[in-house]
Amino acid sequence: MTKKVRVRFAPSPTGPLHIGGVRTALFNYLFAKKHGGDFVLRIEDTDQNRFVEGAEEYIIESLEWCGIPFDEGVGKDGGFGPYRQSERKHLYKQYADQLIEKGHAYYAFDTAEALDGHRRDHEAKGKTFIYNWHNRLKLTNSLSLSAEEVTAKLDAGEPYVIRYKSPQDETLHLKDIVRGDVKIDTNILDDKVLFKSDGMPTYHLANIIDDHLMEITHVIRGEEWLPSLALHYLLYRSFEWEAPQFAHLPLILKPTGKGKLSKRDGAKFGFPVFPKEWHDDKEDQLYMGFKEEGYFPDALINFLVFLGWNPGTEQEIFSLEQLVQDFELERINKAGARFDIKKADWFNQQYMQLKSRESIAIAFRESQAELADIDIHYIEMVVDLIKERASFTKDLWNLSHFFFVAPTEYDAKAQKKALKEGTGDILNKLVEIINATEDYSVESLQTNIKGWITSNEIGFGKVMQPLRFALAGALSGPDLFQIMFMIGKQETIKRIQKVLGML
Repeated sequence: MTKKVRVRFAPSPTGPLHIGGVRTALFNYLFAKKHGGDFVLRIEDTDQNRFVEGAEEYIIESLEWCGIPFDEGVGKDGGFGPYRQSERKHLYKQYADQLIEKGHAYYAFDTAEALDGHRRDHEAKGKTFIYNWHNRLKLTNSLSLSAEEVTAKLDAGEPYVIRYKSPQDETLHLKDIVRGDVKIDTNILDDKVLFKSDGMPTYHLANIIDDHLMEITHVIRGEEWLPSLALHYLLYRSFEWEAPQFAHLPLILKPTGKGKLSKRDGAKFGFPVFPKEWHDDKEDQLYMGFKEEGYFPDALINFLVFLGWNPGTEQEIFSLEQLVQDFELERINKAGARFDIKKADWFNQQYMQLKSRESIAIAFRESQAELADIDIHYIEMVVDLIKERASFTKDLWNLSHFFFVAPTEYDAKAQKKALKEGTGDILNKLVEIINATEDYSVESLQTNIKGWITSNEIGFGKVMQPLRFALAGALSGPDLFQIMFMIGKQETIKRIQKVLGML
């Protein structure tokens, strides 16, 4: 019987969730949903020194806002809890002891000072110090000491760590869904610490035990964990457990394409690299968030999935349901994906067009104090006229303010271009025509004004430019006759007369 697919996203609460982490969560979510499996959120908080207050809540809220909620995790027990590693620490020591009993791990009593001395000595000789098969018997550990000496040290409460005993002279052939076959010479591996002197496991040990106990079938994580693949595979082998399948995602690169995208890049280039705003108390700095900058969560998801995944077609706009249907780990690229904020803006603009006018109108009214008392149906009509020129809700006011309030400032270049000799006579005539238009509709206004322009053989620009300038304070915007109809006869005449007073 095939095992149920179970994947996990396991961030550390050491700060806000970086956009690379969101992408990892997304790829896990899509894979789980495609195969009818479970998406588990596990909080890896074994490093208490780096723990940041509020980070765990931030991670959960960010995933919810992005629309990629977890099925199981903190606050959603699926029978495999607890889901914080700090609450599971009673589990790990017995497994570390098992490895020692089987001969796959050992106690190491080397002091930090002694290890520093070895490192400095190696550096002086132009070498790198690696604690493994070639020197472990010369160091202070349970492999080099007698059983009596080890017992005496343990009984005396001497600090120790538990190290993994990496095998010698072996070539590992590992499989990665994204990378293909990975070959590792075990002679280059160091004997990693599995259990620290403070009684807490390292990431490597806790991660393997938790994945096994939580029945994780696929580990989908960032490329930075690829160097740990050999150790993790060896730990599964040492425990005689079936290893999950691994897939290592490509890096998200800086906009220049050189180096990994960092939070500093967001601050430097003026774009968000976090899903939600985050205030760093240590640095006293506020980092931008995609949410606060006005990105739609579904547009962000669509943008993120293309940072590493390729559908194999020309299609770019995918709903979450379509992504679940089409997503395959085998279609993930090995090469790093360049972060291009302009592409994120483009996706947002596409999603702006797909949103209902009702939802945009509600968001627009909530974002603009001047609209608090304006009828929502009127705002919807305005949205219909301008949304194709907007990428964000925050763009809407600049594109439409003249539908709600008369211009108080006029564009100087537009004024020079629109107001010329003879403009006063044209505007006065327009007031006459507008006053005489009884059926005040877009069609009637268009027929009457265009009819007058044609019969008098006046250039359209000579009339339309000053009229638009009077109504909008600038020379760009939606259909003029729509503006006139929307703001009404009285307001239209009032605005024209105001410009007549300027001439």
